[in-house]
Amino acid sequence: MKYERIRNLREDKDLTQTDIAKHLNISQRAYSRYENDERAIPIETLSQLADFHHTSVDYLIGRTNVFVPYPPTRKKRNFIQ
Repeated sequence: MKYERIRNLREDKDLTQTDIAKHLNISQRAYSRYENDERAIPIETLSQLADFHHTSVDYLIGRTNVFVPYPPTRKKRNFIQ
């Protein structure tokens, strides 16, 4: 899977791989392997990246071209008394 978008988003913000790696609490080398498609990105890390870039995981992995994130989920109320 190509992770072009995570590189493009990082570069658009003038951030280094080290900057993003620090935010994710991983090494720069690990992050580099994600960007270069040498290693699959764990779903938890994809979720952190989506939150960081204010977009969705689907956008990051190319399933949609809609940049805006999904609206937050509402907690369901239990109406049973």
